[in-house]
Amino acid sequence: MSEKKKSEKSAPKAQGGFPSYKGRPLVRSGDTLYYGSMTEKYVVKLDVKSKKDVQGLQVADKVSVQLMSTDAEIRNRKQIVKTSEKEGLYLALDIADAWLTRELGKAE
Repeated sequence: MSEKKKSEKSAPKAQGGFPSYKGRPLVRSGDTLYYGSMTEKYVVKLDVKSKKDVQGLQVADKVSVQLMSTDAEIRNRKQIVKTSEKEGLYLALDIADAWLTRELGKAE
């Protein structure tokens, strides 16, 4: 039986058992991440467009960010509300959180 290293921490879990960022679910499928809950009015789609090698580890370099409506009645092209491209996953998640907070605040 192996012990976890002290430096290893499991990511906090949101509802549904998914890892979370700032209290919202973060779901990954390949190089695509979805930030937010599909039960809310908006969600953010993050696509890793390119990666770079940092000390032997593949790290996201260019990330496409799209704020999308979760309304199934809207056509796919119309679902995209905002779009941007950021350098690195941290900056992409930062803008994603700002967009979601602002838009979900308006919806309430």
